[in-house]
Amino acid sequence: MNSRELNIAVEYVDGAVSAGHGSRPAYLCEGAAITYDDLRRRVNRVGSALAGLGVEMEQRVAILLPNLPEFVTAFFGAAKIGALPAPMSFAVGPQEQAFLLADSRARAIVTTRELWRPLRGRRRELPFLREVLLVGGGHEGARERDFDALAGAASDRLEGAPTGADDPAFWLHTSGSTGMPKWAVHLQRSMPCCERLYAAPFVGLRPGDVVVCGSPCFHAYPLGFTTYFALKAGATVVLNPQRSTPARMFDLIRRHRATVFVGVPTMYAQMLNAASSGGETDLSSLRACFSAAERLPAELYRRWRDRFGVEILDGAGATETLHTFISNRAGETRPGSAGRVVPGYDVRVVDEHGADVAPGEIGDLLVRGGSLFAGYWRRADVTRRALLGEWYCTGDKYRRDADAYLWHMGRADDLLRVSGHWVSPADVEAALVSHPAVLEAAVVGKEDDDELVKPKAFVVLREQASACEGLAEALKAHVKSVIAPFQYPRWIEFRDSLPKTATGKIQRYKLRGASDEYSRIE
Repeated sequence: MNSRELNIAVEYVDGAVSAGHGSRPAYLCEGAAITYDDLRRRVNRVGSALAGLGVEMEQRVAILLPNLPEFVTAFFGAAKIGALPAPMSFAVGPQEQAFLLADSRARAIVTTRELWRPLRGRRRELPFLREVLLVGGGHEGARERDFDALAGAASDRLEGAPTGADDPAFWLHTSGSTGMPKWAVHLQRSMPCCERLYAAPFVGLRPGDVVVCGSPCFHAYPLGFTTYFALKAGATVVLNPQRSTPARMFDLIRRHRATVFVGVPTMYAQMLNAASSGGETDLSSLRACFSAAERLPAELYRRWRDRFGVEILDGAGATETLHTFISNRAGETRPGSAGRVVPGYDVRVVDEHGADVAPGEIGDLLVRGGSLFAGYWRRADVTRRALLGEWYCTGDKYRRDADAYLWHMGRADDLLRVSGHWVSPADVEAALVSHPAVLEAAVVGKEDDDELVKPKAFVVLREQASACEGLAEALKAHVKSVIAPFQYPRWIEFRDSLPKTATGKIQRYKLRGASDEYSRIE
């Protein structure tokens, strides 16, 4: 595969039409339907328009858009001419967006007037940016163009650039769960690898499937389900440009008779909480649900399955691997685990010396496979530390049980040494979430008066629960009854929400050193 010609836009957009899906609906969005034939024409027009503006092979095209059809056409339109689409988060602030845009040295950006407005004043910080293309029109400044008009006037006939499997194809930035994000460079072969190894055998999309996704397309996990997984299968994706509230998700699933739902643990918890308050919750059309971004607690899995009668298939992936390389499989789920290794990938769980640890022991997770990124843009030192030859060091702690199921124990810098034992924040969080009053929890380390590290929990309660010192003590006792007593949180702080990345990962680094409430230690 390494030397053959490959262009992801030709593979997944043109390829879907060639496979006979041309008249099928590829995307549904706010009442409008786009067939596969329509999609190919739109992608070609965007690619032609970008080329007409002077965008060349391997130049970056930043995409700052909600989940709209224009996200898809901009992504594959740029890819078709050999440029590198670089989706950006719309959920972070202008300062971080400006950093990502400047760091990418993008030649053009496709965005909306609303999302561009706070960046317009930072234009001087972006010397490489030549073109601003605004979806929905309304351009105001110099060198700002109407994306729709530009693409509408361009040719809908376009040959794909003669890129090879090992050429760069697109960039994705890391989520920022441990600090400032980095751009990961992915190759043309990355998507086919994930689609072949994971999507085909584990997701099994087919014509007639309807996918609803609760996460933004700019991240690796939803990008797969909403673009190349679905396009390869001839399935239909419901794009949601609005905020993904539980009510919105329930409505889209019911209205479009969705067969596949893609979410993160936080969304599943919120939907369950909303269902307990009444309202329309018809999920009878679903045949499968998928989860990633953070470990899905076993209790949350069980509550969802018992309430709606459908499994959530949890898995583990990374921006750097593009998609899922560990996954539960339908009918073989082990609640609380990430599942087993996806065939075609290899993983190791190693100690600080690089030796494999025994089953049941905690170690650092390494992975190798055909979808690994080529490196971080302009981060040579970080790339050298992350890539150990063929292996990517994920920065996550895992343990492998006797049946080869892998269990996420937290980030490498999240594990706590308490009373001489390793404590996984994920285990404490899962114990807390199993209490009926708790919606979400995050656990970090905090020094006590003797400067010894102990667990501290930040807890978001369900609507019917009230924060008080009595509940805090009850939660401590509950954790002691569920897992080893030394793991219980010595402090509990109640919060209205937890800091998260746009993809639902808890930003624990923002919680370290936070102020206390109900901070009595025993």
